[in-house]
Amino acid sequence: MPHAKVVIIGSGPAGLTAAVYAARANLAPVVFAGYMYGGQLMLTTDVENYPGFVDGVQGPELMTIFKEQAARFGAQYVTTKANKVDFSVRPFTVWADDEEHQARAVIVATGARSLMLGLESERRLLGYGLSTCATCDGFFHRGEDIAVVGGGDSAVEEAIFLTRFAEKVTLVHRRDQLRASKIMQDRAFANDKIEFRWNTVVDEVLGDGKVSGVRLRDVSSGELSDLPVTGVFVAIGHAPNTDIFGGQLDMDENGYITTHEGTRTNVEGVFAAGDVQDHVYRQAITAAGSGCMAAIDAERWLEAQPKTPTNR
Repeated sequence: MPHAKVVIIGSGPAGLTAAVYAARANLAPVVFAGYMYGGQLMLTTDVENYPGFVDGVQGPELMTIFKEQAARFGAQYVTTKANKVDFSVRPFTVWADDEEHQARAVIVATGARSLMLGLESERRLLGYGLSTCATCDGFFHRGEDIAVVGGGDSAVEEAIFLTRFAEKVTLVHRRDQLRASKIMQDRAFANDKIEFRWNTVVDEVLGDGKVSGVRLRDVSSGELSDLPVTGVFVAIGHAPNTDIFGGQLDMDENGYITTHEGTRTNVEGVFAAGDVQDHVYRQAITAAGSGCMAAIDAERWLEAQPKTPTNR
């Protein structure tokens, strides 16, 4: 079976940055990229907050640069998805389909996915006025009317943030009161740029090639109405991609991998980076930074291990 010094599971900004650093350290990393490398940035159009790109960069273009840079230094890619791991003994074992791969160290960078409404129009308009990240895309909606979907801390925080740019922000929530903390609610209610649509869900995101509005449904009466907006931000939560690590890596109550002393997990020799362990910042730049940290942590850990015929 294939054997690697370092296996990296995931190929978003964290995984690919880890690959660059691990490859430059002569660790010949093997990256389990899945069926589509790049993570959530592959679904993003303009990225204007990543340092080094004065005029911005397309998300897929940025990830292609990451991937090619790591490959230049010797990173190898497995284009199937890791679906099982065994971290109970070393070397560690990672399965992709039916093929086993062994590794002396593993970096988990599987990211997190934004929870969506499940509408066909979401997939069609994601990146074209529909977003899951106000910090990333709020700048594009200066002087516009936009909508935020959700009622928790994340939704309220995004609505407040978006008032820096938008003329009006309509917060659409399926209940008659917010789930957000009291202090966040008070800030939202005090902001005259925020309006509320209670007991309301989004039935459809409207637009042909670009968001032009949302079709809302009153959950009590069933009445439909259209709200003209040029931007929609879905903020109903995130879910880390950690299913295959259950029972092996420590996680918090929401399923995010717990790390300490940098990127170390509870299993010696297994490290975690990016959104899979970060539920606070969730930015490409912070994911890339923690990918760098994980590669350095893995390199130093490997260097400290006793040298044996099977552990070189």
